Amino acid sequence: MRRRNKMKIKTVCRMLCLCLILAAMLGGCNAAEETQAESTAASTQGSAENSPITEYSMDYLDTFIQISLYDTTDRSILEHCFEIIASYEDRLSRTLEGTEIYELNETGSVEVEDDVRELLEYGLYYSELTDGVFDITVEPITSLWDFKAENPVLPDPDELAEAVKHVDYTKLHLDGNKVTLEDPESGVDLGAIAKGYIADQVKEYLQSEGVESAIINLGGNVLCVGHKPDGTPFNVGLQYPFGARDDLIAVVEIDDFSVVTSGIDQRNFTIDDVLYHHILDTETGYPVDNNLLSVTIISEKSVDGDGLSTTCFALGLEKGMELINSIDGVYAAFVTDDYEIHYSEGFEDHIQVRDNQ
Repeated sequence: MRRRNKMKIKTVCRMLCLCLILAAMLGGCNAAEETQAESTAASTQGSAENSPITEYSMDYLDTFIQISLYDTTDRSILEHCFEIIASYEDRLSRTLEGTEIYELNETGSVEVEDDVRELLEYGLYYSELTDGVFDITVEPITSLWDFKAENPVLPDPDELAEAVKHVDYTKLHLDGNKVTLEDPESGVDLGAIAKGYIADQVKEYLQSEGVESAIINLGGNVLCVGHKPDGTPFNVGLQYPFGARDDLIAVVEIDDFSVVTSGIDQRNFTIDDVLYHHILDTETGYPVDNNLLSVTIISEKSVDGDGLSTTCFALGLEKGMELINSIDGVYAAFVTDDYEIHYSEGFEDHIQVRDNQ
């Protein structure tokens, strides 16, 4: 067992980590102006082209949600997007009694719907891709950490040591729509890929309704439908953590793609000047510590961005970059603890980047 890794907070330095904000709805402006443009465009009034209909929520997925539609004023479409999100939370949560995942973890066997089976298949794919560095059966570990607690405490070391023994994706079996956990102490946690999958389903619904210009933001999972009404790409800002919304390190131009970030600033707490974050090492049970602050993935599907951002963070810069460079049509930006941004092969050839450093 490796020693527990600790990440010291530098109180005199700004810690750099990549998290996503929707930066701009209008072109030809600088980063600060782009952030202001977002605030203006977020109005629920006005024409679809200049001021999209937008809805916000903090009620689902334990995160901030924003959906903006640019080429329709039909609010029933917007409302149904949130109904889709709510329905998935009611089926995928590991903590809500009665969900398919809750029942799987409680009983060890459950029949699931086709879409839940598909999501589990994604989870197994990334688990196999990394030989368990990303592991869909990480629930024994994640259940011991509470990053939302008012007064957080560290898990008992002996309990963590026991929990890691039951993290093993090879013990999860799919037979059609029947899902079985071979280890009764194991459990599935879809938190690392569920938001991306849900975003993809919302996009699919919007396209079925004829929407060709929209942005779906599920708390750091930003998925673009088409481009802006004037034909130009959407601009998505890559933001310094713990700073103002206009404090950006870069802005990327995105047309019909997804942008997803995993980083240490998203969920964490501090005890004795040590930062503990939510991306956990499946071998130790403690937060990953590999000199990375964040990983951002640009991909066609948001579920892939979700899975790959967590996977690449856990793998570290060298192995994570090697993985991304082996996948066509997917690009990554790694931020290391020396505040450097490392782009994957082809990133700057295919993605327009405006540096704000």
